[in-house]
Amino acid sequence: MPVAVIGGGPVGLAAAAHLHAYQQPFVVFEAGSEAGAAVREWGHVRTFSPWRYMVDGAAKSLLESTGWSSPDEDHLPTGHELIDQYVTPLSMHPALRPHVRYNSRVTSVGRKDFDKVRTKGRDQQPFEIRLESGETIEARAVIDASGTWRKPNPAGSGGVGAAGENSHGDRIAYGIPDVAGRERARYAGQRIFVVGSGHSAFNVILDLIALADEAPGTRILWAMRRDNLASVWGGGASDALEARGELGQRAKRAVEAGRIRVLTPYRIRSIANRGGDALSIAGVLGDDDVSVDADQVIVCTGFRPDLEMLREVRLSLDPWLECPTALGPLIDPNEHSCGTVRPHGARELAHPEKDFYVVGMKSYGRAPTFLLATGYEQARSVVAMLAGDVAAAERVELVLPETGVCSTDLAAAAGGCCGGPAPEEANACCVDDAVAKAEGKSGCGCGTSEPALLQIGVRSKT
Repeated sequence: MPVAVIGGGPVGLAAAAHLHAYQQPFVVFEAGSEAGAAVREWGHVRTFSPWRYMVDGAAKSLLESTGWSSPDEDHLPTGHELIDQYVTPLSMHPALRPHVRYNSRVTSVGRKDFDKVRTKGRDQQPFEIRLESGETIEARAVIDASGTWRKPNPAGSGGVGAAGENSHGDRIAYGIPDVAGRERARYAGQRIFVVGSGHSAFNVILDLIALADEAPGTRILWAMRRDNLASVWGGGASDALEARGELGQRAKRAVEAGRIRVLTPYRIRSIANRGGDALSIAGVLGDDDVSVDADQVIVCTGFRPDLEMLREVRLSLDPWLECPTALGPLIDPNEHSCGTVRPHGARELAHPEKDFYVVGMKSYGRAPTFLLATGYEQARSVVAMLAGDVAAAERVELVLPETGVCSTDLAAAAGGCCGGPAPEEANACCVDDAVAKAEGKSGCGCGTSEPALLQIGVRSKT
């Protein structure tokens, strides 16, 4: 029986490439009509990671065997470029193409004829994957790389939707809408209320500023939950990913120039009709009740895993991040203001359900610090374990760009780099104390001024 890979995005296809390398039968289920369909929805956004971090090793070997040339490793691809120049050619490779099924949304995963409670003989039963079409497929193992794009966090500050939030779908958008392109008519000349303080919000805010320069009457109101803006802007010039550091600095300059009205710390309580096409957003600014009017709302508060299809799978989840239990302490933003990423692979990603793994963005649960290169390494390690190559699965190597976000000022404002409260949507990888000392740095990498690569080396079995 095949290994079932759920999700035909970059990480799912990386898993498929590694399965091919190990000569393991596999099938990939993609809910969309093309590989990387979720990425296509934010295709207008330019990533802050250059191509060198965007291509999986096994996938690259497959593609180069057909004459494919890797893009300029220093170029920052848009989502569309990532799909057109890498994901689509990979999905069309003869080694993968026959095994990728499109318009195949998975609705449930479980053991054949076994519910979650039954134990005896469980590991010998095949997995049963049910599709929205009603079809059922058996598999010997499952790799869930379905991501989190379809499960955005709400605007409400308590983790649940604000009162009335679900009643205005035509005027509330989630993620990173193409405000300056495909959806320009929806936002031009409107009062736009943006919620969120991470890189997604930065992209939206900067696109809206460009739109306001062209469309008179476009007004931008930006609401954040942060108590201190010093933790919002990122690492600036100290970020090894130059575009990521500059993104936050551009947003900061726009605020300082008065291009945007900012409400912080603002917590939304309700969204209601104001009359006509207007919405009234009621919330708390500090200790005061404050209501504002807007024509459109854009919610950029991150994403969470959709666990509904896994209800009959035995999972071990971190109580608050909803990631694998062993992974939680390594990525918990409450403990690591810079999202320290330590070596992790099949061992940390394992669940009580034998031969079931979640990789990619979904593996991080609600933690916002995932990088694509991390997902590729997860896929490599998990596939090695499923193929019986335990040594390779345990040999986890990860090279990530240092963010520089751990500046001395940020550490003071946020209560300390590796011990203080974390930015809700920081996208960072701070050096922990042991690595910092090895690199000749102080503390947990705070105060470093030169861009650098944080290399996390080979983890031994112990």
